[in-house]
Amino acid sequence: MIYVDTGALLARHLTRDQHHERAAAYWNRLAAARERCLTSSYVLDETITLLGRRAGYGFAAERARNLYASSHLTIVRPDDQDEQNALDLFEKYADQRVSFTDCISFALMTRASVKRVFTFDVHFQRAGFRALP
Repeated sequence: MIYVDTGALLARHLTRDQHHERAAAYWNRLAAARERCLTSSYVLDETITLLGRRAGYGFAAERARNLYASSHLTIVRPDDQDEQNALDLFEKYADQRVSFTDCISFALMTRASVKRVFTFDVHFQRAGFRALP
């Protein structure tokens, strides 16, 4: 299983993104391997908002519907304990200016024992996860 971060989702859908080619190739590789993917409602919130701002709200809504309907992507919603754990991580990594969404991701990945993440964000490596591609 691999966790999917906002940057990977954005790069997949935005052809002008600096990571688009790498993201598209890696998505194809994940699909071919039938790799199970996991993300959070926080990541989707961030992704849909940024897609809307960068490519239009209709475009973002269409991509969001596809993500919610995907049989290859499991969407996890944090519980109260996940959010408390994320707050602890938010304080821990304050010197790195990490986002709260990333801290939610760290907490969810830890709970689910997921070590690999599809991301272009260095914060995941700094938190001890294996960033791919």
